[in-house]
Amino acid sequence: MIDHTTPATEEEATATQLRLRALTVLDSSGPRPGAPGTLVAGVDVAYDDERGVVAAAAVLLDAATLAVTETATAVGPVPFPYLPGLLAFRELPAALDALGRLSRTPDLVVCDGYGIAHPRRFGLASHLGVLTGLPAIGVAKTPFLFTYEPPGPRRGDRSPLLDGPDEVGGALRTRDGVKPVFVSAGHRTTLDDAYAHTLHLTTRGFRLPETTRAADHACRAALRAA
Repeated sequence: MIDHTTPATEEEATATQLRLRALTVLDSSGPRPGAPGTLVAGVDVAYDDERGVVAAAAVLLDAATLAVTETATAVGPVPFPYLPGLLAFRELPAALDALGRLSRTPDLVVCDGYGIAHPRRFGLASHLGVLTGLPAIGVAKTPFLFTYEPPGPRRGDRSPLLDGPDEVGGALRTRDGVKPVFVSAGHRTTLDDAYAHTLHLTTRGFRLPETTRAADHACRAALRAA
């Protein structure tokens, strides 16, 4: 576990990303998709910009059944201004707080966002993974700044997500004929692992993983209650 400190400036934040990026591990040391006994945490964040409040949720699912076993939330002030490429610094304190309130440690963290699909190859999923030491992937709703060719129309079809010539993730079709999600490895996973986990977490017929759907509901409820 590496302690997180909110940077004071944009330059400090960028330097922190570059320093921690060197600790990213892209291997298959994380769990197998759907392995019995595996716990998967979905992490999502919601904002109330008028009040300057952020709410995070960490929702623990049984990987085999996709049943929710525990939910934890955290609410606090938005700690960092909105700056492109530095969104993680707005979300990390609340996200880490919510994860820390879970009674059991997840085997995998699934972020509603990006892993190495980031201008400096260090999005929220990578950042959370490095700080906690946990395997992590990013599953995002949009391609951010990157380009891709539409994947085939069937569930499981995929195409590279590109930053120039570099493949930083992939566009993955999780339902027939429905727009893709954008998957990237974060920490202690590979892109192939991230594809497999995402497909397993979308077996109930929704576009988004069950982890994201549950965490989105929980963080919005926490924000309303704050």
